[in-house]
Amino acid sequence: MAVLVAVGALLAYVDAARTVDDRARDKVTAIATTIADSPAVLSALALPSPSTALQPFAEQVRHDTGVDFITIMDPGGIRYTHPDPRLIGQRFLGTIDVARQGRVYTETYTGTLGPSMRAVVPVFDGERRVVALVSAGIKVDAIAATLAQRIQTLAAVAGAALVVGTAGSYLVSARLRRQTRGLAPAELSSVFAYYEATLHAVREGLVLVGADERVVLCNDAARELLGLAGDPAGAAVGDLGLPPSLVEALRGQEPRRDEIHLTDVRVLVVSTAPVRSRARARDHGTVVTLRDHTDLQLLTGELTTARGLAESLRSQAHEAANRLHTVVSLVEMGRSQEAIEFATAELEIAQRLTDQVVGAVSEPVLAALLLGKTAEAGERGAELVLTDDTAIEDADTGLESRDLITVLGNLIDNAIDAAIEGAGERPGRPRVTVTAKIEDDDLLLRVADSGPGVPDEVRRHVFERGWTTKPDGHGLGLALVGQVVRRNGGSVDVTTDGGAVFTVRLPVRREAVR
Repeated sequence: MAVLVAVGALLAYVDAARTVDDRARDKVTAIATTIADSPAVLSALALPSPSTALQPFAEQVRHDTGVDFITIMDPGGIRYTHPDPRLIGQRFLGTIDVARQGRVYTETYTGTLGPSMRAVVPVFDGERRVVALVSAGIKVDAIAATLAQRIQTLAAVAGAALVVGTAGSYLVSARLRRQTRGLAPAELSSVFAYYEATLHAVREGLVLVGADERVVLCNDAARELLGLAGDPAGAAVGDLGLPPSLVEALRGQEPRRDEIHLTDVRVLVVSTAPVRSRARARDHGTVVTLRDHTDLQLLTGELTTARGLAESLRSQAHEAANRLHTVVSLVEMGRSQEAIEFATAELEIAQRLTDQVVGAVSEPVLAALLLGKTAEAGERGAELVLTDDTAIEDADTGLESRDLITVLGNLIDNAIDAAIEGAGERPGRPRVTVTAKIEDDDLLLRVADSGPGVPDEVRRHVFERGWTTKPDGHGLGLALVGQVVRRNGGSVDVTTDGGAVFTVRLPVRREAVR
């Protein structure tokens, strides 16, 4: 501010000095010209002693106009008038050659009164001959005094500008320090670089959404989790192609904690927190953290399946113990033949079920899943059967075992629940029919139940996260099924044929089929 004010003051001083000089020059030129054009001057020049008439006239004009001297002289430079009467009749000190040639001339010259700004003007008679000269002047000291007055005003204005500018600069600096918490620009740049590097280096996904619902920052992990190709900074949240529920979570102003959201290929745990200013009661946006729970969710599904198998084995062990006690009791009662027949019949039933499943599905994970679900269905009072055309050889599909467990396990669980739910409306035992086979280079998985079916108006919502018909359900099973199907480039259809029929087609890997 000091440099700016100093430069401005210097320029103003130069301009003021030039203006004062120009005004002084114009003033003396105008006065001298006016006197030279006066008829009274020509009349006085015709007198035997021109000074008698010209000296009072020149002094009166000098007092009225405020100049320092007015000198009227003959063409040779001999004075007729002067502020000091003793100098009348002496030669004029200054340049008169230009004026004797009929032109106006101005200069700064040191005469009897000291340095002065003066103008010398010719006096013409009726025939345009130069018959006298008129000079009017203002002392340099007087011009300097006028300039000094201007400089005082200029200094006052410059001082006020400096004070106001310095105060404003201090207030801006104080406000900036408060907003940057006392960090200097270089420190702030360094901190920002560290923070940005940290945000991009963390393994959790991090998305900063502004109050205008546009992405401010999206780190590398978040772009990978959300399946975004480029940097979405500046893009609206609704234009990222995310599922509606996830878009709503990113836009929301209320905090969310560990919500499960599904994209096409991932299961995400989403937490959000609004960013509010302490100084102002308004929101700056939302901080969104994303964690990948795809593998955890799939492992949870496998664990649930394993628990179901364990529970089925426990039930079978319990039943086997009861049957063993029955056989022992029959032997003790001396009815050996009946004991043999009872034990043989139970063994044939169990073996027939095992032979049926293993014979149709040699893939060990699917076979174990179907055996466990068959036992579970039987324990719950339902019947799970495989169609005659079910046939999957080991390594036929080339698909991940956990994907198959996720799809078939969730579909069978829902089918068993639906069949048991509709048992009172249909005659006979609740029934679930499963088909698994290779058809046209696709793995066909079809699960049908004897339940009430799926109404037409809700079929397009069944694979959305949160949709469920169970009072205590989470709406995640069918959503995971849809995710696995999309990830593997397959398709899933829902129809009604007495009950709900879910048909999943997953393209198999050709190198696996060969």
